[in-house]
Amino acid sequence: MIRVLAALALLLAAAAAPGRAEHELFYRYTILGYVKDPAGKPVPGQRVEVVRDKTGFSYLSETDAAGFFIVIARLGDESVGERLTVRIGDHRVGVVAQFDAANHTDERGTRVDAEGARLLERSVWFRSTLIKLLSDPKP
Repeated sequence: MIRVLAALALLLAAAAAPGRAEHELFYRYTILGYVKDPAGKPVPGQRVEVVRDKTGFSYLSETDAAGFFIVIARLGDESVGERLTVRIGDHRVGVVAQFDAANHTDERGTRVDAEGARLLERSVWFRSTLIKLLSDPKP
């Protein structure tokens, strides 16, 4: 949960900060989602790793009590189309960073959910999940 809160703080600070810095919107790509066991129950404490296939650099996170995770990767405008590998437990799925490089207003990212042994990219759910996360008053 602490990592999720830290990631949210980064998103909020970046949105409010003037000037140009690497934490700004056009330097990040967010991967978020939920990890559930085959019965549909949340899996807390599950390690999640996102690897930039181009560089081998990895970003780590861990699920909270609800099975939720968030990973913020450093990807700039030039990284559109770059391949990433999401690893959750023994399972992995490849995703492609899809975004409009000219758009410096909307958050960039995707949603990847683990349902038992299946990893599913649900990019159309990214924005609604992020909005819900940022508007939820719970700590």
